Amino acid sequence: MEPQSLSVKRAEVEFHNFASLGEPERVLAAYAEENRRRGGLIHKRLGFIGEMTPFLEIGANAGHTSYLLANEFGAQGFALDLSADALRHGVALKDIWGMQAEPVRVAGDAEHLPFRDGSIRFVLACQMLHQFMDVERIVVEVKRVLAPGGVLMFAEEPLKRLLSLRLYRCLYWESMKSWERKLFEWGLLGYLVRDVIGAQQEESFGIRQNHSMGLKDWHRLVEKHFVEHEYDVFVPERGWGEAVVKRLAVRLDPGRTVWRAARLLGGTLTAVCRKEGPPPESTSFEMERFEAVLRCPDCAGGFRRTQDDALECLGCGYRAANQGQVYNLLPSSERQELYPGERDDILDVSQPNHERHLGEGWHGVEGVYGNKYRWIGQRATVRLKRVEAGPLRLRVRGHAPEVALAHGEVRIRVAVNGAPAGEMGLDRPGLFVFEADLPEAAEYLVEIQAQPVWRAPGDGRELTVTLSMIRLMRRSQ
Repeated sequence: MEPQSLSVKRAEVEFHNFASLGEPERVLAAYAEENRRRGGLIHKRLGFIGEMTPFLEIGANAGHTSYLLANEFGAQGFALDLSADALRHGVALKDIWGMQAEPVRVAGDAEHLPFRDGSIRFVLACQMLHQFMDVERIVVEVKRVLAPGGVLMFAEEPLKRLLSLRLYRCLYWESMKSWERKLFEWGLLGYLVRDVIGAQQEESFGIRQNHSMGLKDWHRLVEKHFVEHEYDVFVPERGWGEAVVKRLAVRLDPGRTVWRAARLLGGTLTAVCRKEGPPPESTSFEMERFEAVLRCPDCAGGFRRTQDDALECLGCGYRAANQGQVYNLLPSSERQELYPGERDDILDVSQPNHERHLGEGWHGVEGVYGNKYRWIGQRATVRLKRVEAGPLRLRVRGHAPEVALAHGEVRIRVAVNGAPAGEMGLDRPGLFVFEADLPEAAEYLVEIQAQPVWRAPGDGRELTVTLSMIRLMRRSQ
């Protein structure tokens, strides 16, 4: 079983591009809260963790927790994420937060970490291991790059919940209906839903999550690969519905721990895990020569820094430019597919030359960073051309605002080259993704129709929904 398919990786790159800093005020508050929480967990386990330099945060998103490690804890190291865009947007955090130190930013794949064996003292993974169907493969790769005696800390991983009827999948708070919010406040909603609240929202985008692991499963994995460990288990107490069961489960547990409650109600697990072997007495890592711990994702050779601050493999010639303070060290096949650049088969509203694809019915660009979009009226068209052989699939990404749903259910209808391709209805606000298989053709005229049509106060435009990306992709991926 592969940990992640290429289609899932593509969905994650798209999602993090606009979600990383696209709504700055809301996102910055969320990042600050995450750092407060994660900083507390790290401080609690500092005696176990020890030396952090060089550190590697995998699944770093915008790199906000790597900034925490570099500034609050004085460590030096790397922020790695599949999304080069998220890391690039995150560069703004240094100025916004007034930080002095910063990590080296690397776009990379957790399945193929671009680091030498035994080169990293501390690996941090926050809320990201469950993004992989085969978690053990990622843990084995982390062990490879960890130095003897090095520490992996994975934080806030979801625990499978036994007490649930698993009737349906529920969205995040912002998209919940009023009755769902009331059940959530009472602590009863978790007894109805299939998995972690909000998982459907990301999976509808194409991201896959692994919610199959309970506390015993995580414990077996940790004991198999590490010689020491310490845990922090968090079990929710939302309202009386969960508080009563949690207290009873703790009382019935032989050691009065929360383990039994975690099996029943789920929650999250944070673990610090030590690799076998004695740690080196001191670190030889030099930030000015960070390339010394990197390795080529294609041939596993070493890197040198060029005069234009690019990374160049000493073996196969693989090259990664410094693009907005981010080095893209994905394997060449992945980098070409996930970061194709300007192409005739992709309309990405966040790219500067996307206007050439536009047809009728589009309003001006709005938004910041990767969260750029265009409103459409009742009908909009775009023209895309095939750039590769084989069966193709259409992907349309957009957002339905709450104000649109105040006028009735949102309906999206899509036609391609004059023939209907499908339709969808939305009864909740938020992100939507439409996909459909395409017939053979050299180019495609895509027509999107949306309802209801409405006008904002003081704005004469006819509006329906926003669109941010329309692309062609190989059907098999």
